[in-house]
Amino acid sequence: MSVAPDAIFHVYVVAGEHSGDQLGFKLMQALRAATGGHVRFSGVGGHMMEAEGLKSLFPISDIAVMGIVPVLKRLPQVLARIRETAADAIAAKPDALVIIDSPDFTHRVAKKVRAALRDLPVIDYVSPTVWAWRPGRARTMRSYIDHVLALLPFEPAAHRRLGGPACTYVGHPLIERLEELRPNAAEATARERSPPQVLILPGSRRLEIERLMDDFRAAAELMTSAAGPIDFVLPAVDHLVDRISAHVETWAVKPRIVRGEAAKFEAFRSSRAALAASGTVTLELALSGVPMVVAYRVSRVEELLRFLIKVPSIVLPNLILGRNAIPEFIQHDCTPDALAAAMLPLVVGGAARDVQVAALSRLDGLMGLPAGDTPSARAARVILDVAGVDVRTI
Repeated sequence: MSVAPDAIFHVYVVAGEHSGDQLGFKLMQALRAATGGHVRFSGVGGHMMEAEGLKSLFPISDIAVMGIVPVLKRLPQVLARIRETAADAIAAKPDALVIIDSPDFTHRVAKKVRAALRDLPVIDYVSPTVWAWRPGRARTMRSYIDHVLALLPFEPAAHRRLGGPACTYVGHPLIERLEELRPNAAEATARERSPPQVLILPGSRRLEIERLMDDFRAAAELMTSAAGPIDFVLPAVDHLVDRISAHVETWAVKPRIVRGEAAKFEAFRSSRAALAASGTVTLELALSGVPMVVAYRVSRVEELLRFLIKVPSIVLPNLILGRNAIPEFIQHDCTPDALAAAMLPLVVGGAARDVQVAALSRLDGLMGLPAGDTPSARAARVILDVAGVDVRTI
């Protein structure tokens, strides 16, 4: 579509949790820049998107639910919000619908909207993990998604292989934050100091912490017994600081707890190695050049579903690299002895550490964008293209 000089491009945006809110506000900024301000937004988002001018239909805390059991407990409310969001989008008759992550919520909204507005362009920002499990979702998505904006470089090929919608790699938001993640000369030197600084990262959700803290405590004690003094640092999210502090009080080898993202990244830049729960933090560590060991435990119900997973690793950097450069220990393999044995070579040094550091150095080439480009700007260009907007007419 061609937008007249006085026209406003209307985008209905649906983000389902905090990470989507972070992507959403940057996308809103990029769309505003690309259209010279000839854009307006409605939909569902969090505080950051609201600061950019979105009046959210309801608080995203209503739908930001993780895990099978918590979702089941709040299912009636979530289903009601799906219906409410879809009805609002249909009534708004926007020029494009952009759903951001949280596929259990946003894709159900998209299906309902597509059924009512057959010609509305629908763009999915963040691909579901169709390459990991339930691959049939990719082909199903073609009926209600016109284009997928991928954060991981291997995802376009995965969608082509699985018969999914058109998919473009726009870049992971972390590549915009390399200056925060990468050490300066003094911090790089600090990584070699004695005693070494080692990160303990048990997760950012309560259940992750409950499942991993005892294993991480025992692993830290074993590492100290074998290698001598270690300066353990545990970055904690604000809403879990009290719970983590209570756990740490029982540790024989107590880590220093630091709070907030800035303090976390500062610790990354001067740490020699990390013991981490699986999640986005592994990509943060990898881009920071911190070698790591990854652990994860899930509920009994989730364990029974493991046979559906179709990837050789649960660690994002491993999937991007195409090899299991980072050791991982899941469920029954996640023991203090195994974690400590894998961590010690990374702390003490030697071939295992050198091989992993060399592997992590390849990520820039695999994930990088042309100089001056950003993920949000690329995402905005694709959205405008899919919607048929010629910004030269604005």
